[in-house]
Amino acid sequence: MQIGVNSTVPAQNLLVFQSKRASFKCRKSPLNSLSTESTRKHLSNLEKLLQKTNQTDSDQVTKPLTNGSISIKRKGLLEGLKLWDIKPEMKAAEEMSPSHLNRLQRLLSKTMEYSPRNNLGSRWREYHGCNDWSGLLDPLDENLRREVVRYGEFVQAAYHGFHSNPAMPVDEAPLPRHVALPDRSYKVTKSLYATSSVGLPKWVDDMAPNLGWMTQRSSWIGFVAVCDDRREIQRMGRRDIVIALRGTATCLEWTENFRAQLVRIPGSDDSNERVECGFLSLHETRGAHVPSLAESVVQEVQRLIEMYKGETLSITITGHSLGAALSLLVADEISSCAPQVPPIAVFSFGGPRVGNKNFVQRLNQKNVKVLRIVNNQDLITRVPGVFIGDNNSWAYTHVGTELRVDTKMSPYLKPDADIACCHDLEAYLHLVDGFSSSNCPFRSNAKRSLVKLVNEQRSNVKQLYTHKALSLNLDRDRLNVPIPSSDDSTLGPLLVGGLAGAITAPALVFWGFTVAWLTLEAAIQLD
Repeated sequence: MQIGVNSTVPAQNLLVFQSKRASFKCRKSPLNSLSTESTRKHLSNLEKLLQKTNQTDSDQVTKPLTNGSISIKRKGLLEGLKLWDIKPEMKAAEEMSPSHLNRLQRLLSKTMEYSPRNNLGSRWREYHGCNDWSGLLDPLDENLRREVVRYGEFVQAAYHGFHSNPAMPVDEAPLPRHVALPDRSYKVTKSLYATSSVGLPKWVDDMAPNLGWMTQRSSWIGFVAVCDDRREIQRMGRRDIVIALRGTATCLEWTENFRAQLVRIPGSDDSNERVECGFLSLHETRGAHVPSLAESVVQEVQRLIEMYKGETLSITITGHSLGAALSLLVADEISSCAPQVPPIAVFSFGGPRVGNKNFVQRLNQKNVKVLRIVNNQDLITRVPGVFIGDNNSWAYTHVGTELRVDTKMSPYLKPDADIACCHDLEAYLHLVDGFSSSNCPFRSNAKRSLVKLVNEQRSNVKQLYTHKALSLNLDRDRLNVPIPSSDDSTLGPLLVGGLAGAITAPALVFWGFTVAWLTLEAAIQLD
């Protein structure tokens, strides 16, 4: 196709077209990928621009150079072409490439990833930790990544189950509660409760009578679920029993977290096997109308083992923060609850240290496999750190194999994200989903939706992405951060397992003083 240059282009600009005509012939025009109508529109814009240029002073339009080429000085030349009328995406290229923008839009509109469809088959024991996940962590195996994320979503279900109804009845046993599981192939078989061995003094209730569930001794902390779908059992290679435990939520649970003395494990033949006092208290203490966490778990696991006798079973315990610490105590408890206990694996997120070196050896001897997912910037994973003398029985140490992620490696989170973000469970799952290897920390084809991360950690997400999230055609309600009212559970979910809420300064001071007082009182009462 030829264009009649002499008939459509002013004479003063003919030299421009003639000098560029050879390049038009040897290079493929970018207009070839556009429609005929778009091509006509582009040529029309070009013609109007050149005609407008002709009306200006000649010294303002062109200037001969020594090499005979022409320099177009007018700054609005490219703008006058109005290329964005043909391909609007070119506007966004100044901030973000189209491919990056498309990927962001996909991540902001996609739902959560569920259980992988890949058949684990005969390798399920390997993914369950029989070889301590050797060869699966760096680079991170695709199936293991999805399994880890899936177990993390069970913990999120425990958080949601608690905060949907946190209060406990005072004079009677609690009723069974519904838990919305992320994987429909599982069903909940047992609710679990944790009870603190310390209580609030009467003056606390007199000064702050509206604290409500924040001051209760017993609270719903998680659940036991079992896979009940034949196709999923066949895919996984076994019937899986899951125990999911949430993190700290109430004042008394925070109090127990600060009781960092190492105490002897009840019933242990080795007096040097010690664990943190507060964690053990929440694990062993009975409530007024509920059994202890240890009793509930043992009874339910024994029942399920007997119910599915003859089948291939596995037990997976997963938890975040306080739930990660209690997961180790639960694993220790059920490892000897039956003559033939199924393989036990623990997937913990942001867990603190729980016991000493002798406790680690105790779990290893019981063949309990532990995979700890740790964020480099998460301070909770570095406590407690008490050392008294040179005896290893008084030094805290971590258990199991470590999968280390890093907030700074995420292209979406700020490198100076605050403590709440670095300990947030959704941030953990975001980092695991994006982790590829130590040489390639965050993969470009990450699949997990960013909606929840933006919702819960908006101040820690880079502004470019929060602005794009609001500018894209998404449901704005999905990106709104709910703020609890000050007269309804005044303390709110303050840094509760990665949940952030509103809290007034006086309430925070009062809460901190109460926790400190209870911690001191509990320490004095210890033998």
